[in-house]
Amino acid sequence: MSTFLQLHLLTAYPPANLNRDDLGRPKTAIVGGRMRLRVSSQSLKRAWRVSDVFQQALGGENLGMRTKEIGLRAYQAMTKDMPFREALDSTLGLDRLAEPKGQEKKAFELANKIADHFGKAKGKDKNNQYAQLETEQMVHISDAEIQAVQKLLDAWKAGEKIDDKLNLLRRKHAACDIAMFGRMIAAQPVYNTDAAVQVAHAFSVDQAAVEDDFFTAVDDLNRREEDAGAGHMGIQEFGSGLYYLYVCVNRDLLVDNLDGDEDLARESLRALARAACTVAPTGKQNSFASRANAAYVLAERGAEQPRSLSLAFLDPIKDNGEGMLDTAVNSLRATKRSMDEAYGPKLDTTECYAAKGEGSMAEVFDFLAE
Repeated sequence: MSTFLQLHLLTAYPPANLNRDDLGRPKTAIVGGRMRLRVSSQSLKRAWRVSDVFQQALGGENLGMRTKEIGLRAYQAMTKDMPFREALDSTLGLDRLAEPKGQEKKAFELANKIADHFGKAKGKDKNNQYAQLETEQMVHISDAEIQAVQKLLDAWKAGEKIDDKLNLLRRKHAACDIAMFGRMIAAQPVYNTDAAVQVAHAFSVDQAAVEDDFFTAVDDLNRREEDAGAGHMGIQEFGSGLYYLYVCVNRDLLVDNLDGDEDLARESLRALARAACTVAPTGKQNSFASRANAAYVLAERGAEQPRSLSLAFLDPIKDNGEGMLDTAVNSLRATKRSMDEAYGPKLDTTECYAAKGEGSMAEVFDFLAE
């Protein structure tokens, strides 16, 4: 029977546009018949995965890389005589219209095989000779797979014969982000990883409105000799709200994905919890500086089937004299009590009401990592 870890977070964001739709507006959702602001789970996971929190706790061989350019970077490594890892971090300097010849053509052929091994390689493009070295979809690769590519390139450089059937993908590895958030390789599903972490879309617990910010920019060299107008005018949209976020972790699956490494699983859980509480998507941060830590965190642990507590906010929260945050916290606690009474055994629980100085986030992190 699996052990599930659940996180319920309340985070208040000032005016922000953390996660935009195709029109540049803050994303929204209809919840309980009312419009709410929303931050997608994809944008949250991306922000956590590339955050300093993850890099400091899990950096190096314990984090993967997601890209379409595996073959392209392998070609760069071969033709520029650099390590594959360096090629992953370097700036591409390819003439997209130039046709590879001689030794470069042999490098091109191997790079194309590498791309096709990790995912379906793109077809020919008359405007980009190197399009075939990219995969159709982004592929999440682990450090072990990066090392496997490097070993292959070393063999090629030494003049060894390269088998047409490559062996670069790994079923077991130490990439915590892949273990947590999963990956899908349609061409070789045996290397798929089921996500151990499920992340809901965060939504504002109060009824929301998207507002417009009309702004102008002044040309510093405009001396008002001919025109006193602005150098640029525009509109950007934003919203503000108190967001509820739910995260569910299948702890046993996480350990299995990490090939049984309990210590690494604990470090992953600590990093995940800390990132969820402190890291926001980077959308429009330079314009709004909308950085915020979770004001309230409820953590649960147990073998019972997990459930979100979003029911607490089906009706938008209204300030009833306690203040919006207190009202939201009390609604969350009341919903948890009701669900526990209705469905049976209570889960092990800890909480931290950071905005009131009640509890400790360190205790929450320790609780999740046990």
